[in-house]
Amino acid sequence: MPRPVKWRCVGFIPKVTHFKPVGIPLHLLEEVCVSVEEAEAIRLRDLEGLSQEECAERMHISRPTFHRVLDSARKKLADVLINGKAIRVDGGNFEMAVSRFRCGEDGHEWNVPFDAMVNGPPPECPECHSPDALPVNPSFGFGRGPWRGRHRGGRWQR
Repeated sequence: MPRPVKWRCVGFIPKVTHFKPVGIPLHLLEEVCVSVEEAEAIRLRDLEGLSQEECAERMHISRPTFHRVLDSARKKLADVLINGKAIRVDGGNFEMAVSRFRCGEDGHEWNVPFDAMVNGPPPECPECHSPDALPVNPSFGFGRGPWRGRHRGGRWQR
């Protein structure tokens, strides 16, 4: 039996998901897919300058796993830059660091951190204790509808 998927906590999804060399039509370019968690690893380590230990803690994965994700992302970026390929940011096994919920009874909204979401969505509203808690859809820029729930491979898990 395969090992269960370890969801990676992601705090940011880029609004721009495609990059390509100037002057060459996209259909003529080979495309390299960078997963959302690989983009997050690059952001945390190289843009924010955090240590690998801090990055791993933020993504809720082990330090060796973080190192593998970061190494994979850097190899893909090197391939794109050296060989003039296009980049597409898409897919992966991740969940947003904070999910927002709204009560269907009283309209109260609240954030649920990743740690609490690992066990599933909240069972009830913290104000009125109604079981009618629904996720609020964040608006991110992938252009394929709302990013909510968990994403595995090329499809969303709800």
